[in-house]
Amino acid sequence: MTADRTPTPADSPTPVPTRWVGPLRISGNAANGETHVPLATYESPLWPSVARGARLSRLVADGITVTLVDDRMTRSVLLRTTDAEGAHTAARNIHARMEELRALTRESSRYAELLAVRHEITGPLLFVRFEFATGDAAGHNMATLAADRLLNHLLTRLPDITYGSVSGNYCTDKKATAINGILGRGKNATAELLIPQPLVARHLHTTSRRIAQLNVDKNLIGTLLAGGIRSANAHYANMLLAFYLATGQDAANIVEGSQGITYAADRGGDLYFSCTLPNLIVGTVGNGKTLPTVEEALTRLACREARPAGHNARRLAALAAATVLCGELSLMAAQTNPGELMRAHTHLERRNGAHHVH
Repeated sequence: MTADRTPTPADSPTPVPTRWVGPLRISGNAANGETHVPLATYESPLWPSVARGARLSRLVADGITVTLVDDRMTRSVLLRTTDAEGAHTAARNIHARMEELRALTRESSRYAELLAVRHEITGPLLFVRFEFATGDAAGHNMATLAADRLLNHLLTRLPDITYGSVSGNYCTDKKATAINGILGRGKNATAELLIPQPLVARHLHTTSRRIAQLNVDKNLIGTLLAGGIRSANAHYANMLLAFYLATGQDAANIVEGSQGITYAADRGGDLYFSCTLPNLIVGTVGNGKTLPTVEEALTRLACREARPAGHNARRLAALAAATVLCGELSLMAAQTNPGELMRAHTHLERRNGAHHVH
């Protein structure tokens, strides 16, 4: 085992190559207007791919419409009892104390608010999933702090229960599960775009029917055969990771963040295309957000504005969802044409080589 040592300048990581792509045009209940977005990635073809989707967004009146339908962060605690009857009794007592638990949550943070409590019983084990509003923070630490306070309170108030863990994996944090897609964790957003037939032909070099059919055959049936968990998309993780790294997010959240569903339909030659992401975990305050490059990015994205708590983070989530749609649309169009994807990768990667613009 080596001894700890003080970090030196040589320990500083090499910045991930980053470019601003766009602008993309966006509308909806969380963000409106045109903006460039930053993408930090070693996969250089991602930049022009997202740029192609962004170009299309500017050719449609309202651009990409993003609807944010939910916003919550979760933490589940684990309690132990002697049997299932005891676990059921404890669960009923917890639900009966909702107002009491909400008051305790407000004491843990001025931004935390307890939205709901859900539970699951397995034999003598009681899993309690707390769901919180966390303002502009992604909310991992805020939710854990509040859950820890609630857990300690319950242990002193309810008979015949003992401590299991402050995290019982029923949250679920940074793991691919069904529950997050069903109940939501983070921001739940749908980005959608209706592209007229002439634009599909001119800019995507394909047809609406071919994209819609590929979405069924590849994203839906292919993912089903592979055993995907509440996920049917081509590559959400690529755009999310690049966006997360550039804006100071916890990159591990792409595990659940990339669980989303792409929907495509031929509407009389026009293409309706949407990306639904039920687990977008982003924040504009907290760990990593004070680094100079991150601060600059969030300011340029207008996510450092004087708005009510939560509005900046919801704007950031909307921009993330729109960015995902741009890259997903471009890749799906490319894959309808034999050889196009590989030709683009080979051309762009040879051209960029080891030189990137920061």
